[in-house]
Amino acid sequence: MRELIAYSAMAATVGLTVIRPAITPSWRVGPATAAGFGALVMLAAGVVGWRDVAASGALHWRPFVTIVSIMTVAAVARETSVMDALARRIFASPVQTAHGLFVRVFLFSALVSSILNNDAMVLLVTPLVIALVRQRFPGREELAVPFAFAVFLSIGVAPFVVANPMNMIVASYAHLNFNQYASWMIPVAVAGWAVVLPLAAWFFRRELAAMAPEGGEPPASETAMDGSQKAIVALLLAMVAAYPVVALIDGPSIWLVAFAGAAVALALSVRSAAGVRQTVIYSVDWNILVFLLSVYVLAVGMRNVGLIDFIASFYSTMNLAVIGGVSALGSALVNNHPMAIINLLALEAVPEAGRREILAALVGGDIGPRLLPIGSLAGLLWIESCRRSKVAIPLRTFMAVGILVTVPSMAVSLLILWLR
Repeated sequence: MRELIAYSAMAATVGLTVIRPAITPSWRVGPATAAGFGALVMLAAGVVGWRDVAASGALHWRPFVTIVSIMTVAAVARETSVMDALARRIFASPVQTAHGLFVRVFLFSALVSSILNNDAMVLLVTPLVIALVRQRFPGREELAVPFAFAVFLSIGVAPFVVANPMNMIVASYAHLNFNQYASWMIPVAVAGWAVVLPLAAWFFRRELAAMAPEGGEPPASETAMDGSQKAIVALLLAMVAAYPVVALIDGPSIWLVAFAGAAVALALSVRSAAGVRQTVIYSVDWNILVFLLSVYVLAVGMRNVGLIDFIASFYSTMNLAVIGGVSALGSALVNNHPMAIINLLALEAVPEAGRREILAALVGGDIGPRLLPIGSLAGLLWIESCRRSKVAIPLRTFMAVGILVTVPSMAVSLLILWLR
């Protein structure tokens, strides 16, 4: 009976996340509500206990502080229109082909997601890029989809631990500090980008053959940065520079840097004309924290009914391709956050598993979500952001692009990890 309840709760979580039923005219079920519902069902049925919830809080508090701090910095960046100014510079460049701008948008999105995180990047950059594409290529509405994908596909293997909430949790669990994580994953991330970018450009080659019309670029006055914007850019660069230094001094406690960065960002916003508005506080997506806590409880429930032992039997082969492949498929089907915890628990049951195997599972969790929208919180946020910008992303297109880029990038990424 417990097994039936546990699997039903997980299935209900996935189903509610995908369908997002409307409860009221102004409110739909989101990922946090769906995961919270599944966790409560497991708690009520005794599949998991309140000790598991307490253990989740103990495991997550440092990543949570980091996530909230980075989202705060991102909110201030949005208030001061930093990303707007940077993106407009890209679109104001003399590049006259859509293909050239596609490459620049991909690289810009990859950089922003590495410095902030995937979720913040998607929310900041996606609507901005779609609006600028429409401005640069008036009457070419079909270009909105390729450029939206340029943003989404830049989310691959996170080169820095701060770039993905899931990766923060796994790194914390595996006792990997910022520098240790980066030394393993930067080469993997760069190789993945090098594979994905040309394949994505080839897939959208017909649309990207368009030339930019004269006068379509943003005016120079819209690309200039004021003092507050320059200060936020300097703060972001300072945070990136401080992460490895703090890792040398205080192990994995990069949350201190993120927290200090958030405090400075709020202080800078006080000095700006905007001040600390309520929109900054409300821009922090607290639902992400509920979602992460809940999926940990769901993963523990899966362990308690035997799923973890089943997955561990595959991982006991110590084959990186198997570990990465199972993780990628599991992430695509049930979301990479619960799959990441399931992977950790499964690898914990394999005595021979070490850092390479943990990172192989993480690579699968980072890349696999390109196969289905449910695969990651960033993917769900991206789909919703596109919808609000009146850009429809057909599931068929999503899966076609995902299959094209996922298989080769996974193979290259795991090969680099194996050669390490």
